[in-house]
Amino acid sequence: MFEKLIETLKANHRTIVFTEGEDARILDAAEKLLKGGFLGVVLVGPADGIRAAAEKGGYDITGARIIDPAAYPGMDAMVDRMVELRKGKMTTEQCREALQKSNYLGTMLVKMGEADCLLGGATYSTADTVRPALQLIKTKPGNTIVSSCFILTRGETEDERIAFGDCAINIHPTEDNLVEIAVETTKCARAFGIDPKVAFLSFSTKGSAKDDTVTMMQNAVAKTKAAMPDTPVDGEMQFDAAVSPEVGQRKFPGSPVAGYANTFIFPDVNAGNIGYKIAARLGGFNAYGPILLGLNAPINDLSRGCNAEEVYKMALITAALS
Repeated sequence: MFEKLIETLKANHRTIVFTEGEDARILDAAEKLLKGGFLGVVLVGPADGIRAAAEKGGYDITGARIIDPAAYPGMDAMVDRMVELRKGKMTTEQCREALQKSNYLGTMLVKMGEADCLLGGATYSTADTVRPALQLIKTKPGNTIVSSCFILTRGETEDERIAFGDCAINIHPTEDNLVEIAVETTKCARAFGIDPKVAFLSFSTKGSAKDDTVTMMQNAVAKTKAAMPDTPVDGEMQFDAAVSPEVGQRKFPGSPVAGYANTFIFPDVNAGNIGYKIAARLGGFNAYGPILLGLNAPINDLSRGCNAEEVYKMALITAALS
């Protein structure tokens, strides 16, 4: 999978911003990306601190652009643009103060076209990565929320791939939120070579149980089918009905999805987060994400427990989506 992403980037060069330029995991991944020569790298943070951390860890970041918020020459223009974007919600002084933080400055670099995408979260919380993106990058036309998905792969060549949404952002999605999540997760699945068969998951299959959450999933299925008439979508269904042909076709006869699903929509983030971690820890899947969906530019969030290889792979994923 990643070889294909690299080929895409070689043909369509992109620049990525890392908001935590002093972090050893970021520096390790940056060195690898720079040696590959297919992705430009911007490291945001104290310039002296970044160089000292690179020297201490033995990382060669030659070719990276280092941007120190305390010494950025374009700060006045960036402040003015941020004031304009915030439309009275932040003063000039508040914007200048926010832009001393690398998450805000990095996001504005993407907004102003100095980079194509951003990867943060090695030390920042998810909220600290998503908030500037919502305020400055904003959602795509027609989207009302930011959501997320994980791409899970298994096997030596990672040819077995599935998509899970939303496992990180929307705690209690409405049925209309679930439609957006399904549409965006389906697009993301296709970007990674998955031919989507979309299952809306529940503790119920085809009305076998009654609950407000079951009704919500049923309504979301109907709306998603209308939104994506050419994509196989079905539900609500239990996970075994979604992945086992024998169980799926017995419980949901004639469904084009039941037993063959590869794109899964969870009823809430509680179920989704548990689900992807079970798949990763017990199912032997590699989990890549959360990949943020619905924004005007690719902004992605790392787990604070990530390692350098995960940073590298998430950088490839983020850049390939730009």
